[in-house]
Amino acid sequence: MGKTIAIIPARGGSKRIPNKNIIDFNGLPLLVHSIHYAKANADIIDEVYVSTDNDQIKAVAESYDALVIERPSTISDDTATTVSVLKHALQILGNDIDCVVLLQATNPLRPQTLLRDAYKTFKDKDCDSLFTVSRDHKKLGKINNDKFVPFNYKIGQRSQDLEPLYYENGLLYITKSELIKQGIIFNEQSFPYIVNHHFAKVDIDTYEDLKYAEYLISNGIDQ
Repeated sequence: MGKTIAIIPARGGSKRIPNKNIIDFNGLPLLVHSIHYAKANADIIDEVYVSTDNDQIKAVAESYDALVIERPSTISDDTATTVSVLKHALQILGNDIDCVVLLQATNPLRPQTLLRDAYKTFKDKDCDSLFTVSRDHKKLGKINNDKFVPFNYKIGQRSQDLEPLYYENGLLYITKSELIKQGIIFNEQSFPYIVNHHFAKVDIDTYEDLKYAEYLISNGIDQ
C-alpha cells in the first residue's frame, strides 16, 4: 500500500493580498496553519509537501518542516489549475503514493477532527475522491431581461422550506493518485462530505476575509 501525502499549493504573485500565502494570521504565516493541521494528523498523512514557485514561501515551508516541491513557472500563473499542480507533484514524487490530501493555504481554519472523520468515510465508502461541502441557506436567483428569476425557491416561500443546496467550501479534498493523473481532483461520482461549521465560510482572498477569520479566532471559535 502506498503513501498518503498532503499537498499545499502556495504560489507567489497574489494580487488582492500581496504575499497572501505567508501573510501573518494569528501569529503564523498563513500556509503554516495547513502545515500544522497536516502534521497533527500524522497517523493518516505520511509526508507534507508545499508546492511553490516562490523562494520566500519555500523558506517558510522548510522552516516549519514541510517538504517543498519547486513548481515551474508554466503552472504558477493566474490561469494554472490546482490539478495541474497536483499532477506535477506526483510526477516528481514517483509511483508509491496511494492518495493525496489537498489542503489549501487560504483555508487556515478547519474543525480539529475533520480530516480524521473525512478520511474514515473515504476508506469506509471506498471512494476514489471526497471533498467537503456546506449547505447554503440563501434564496438564489438569476436576472434575465432586468427581471429576477428565482432559482431555488418560489417567491413567498420560507427560507426554512428551501430545497437543500450545497457549495464546495474548500476545507479539504482527498483523492486517489490515479484519478489525479487523469486530471481529476473530484467529479460527479466523488463523495460530498458535509461540513456545517463557521470555518467553512473562511476562504482568504481579501482583507475582509482575513478580518472575518481573525474575528472567529478572537471570539474563541477555534475548534
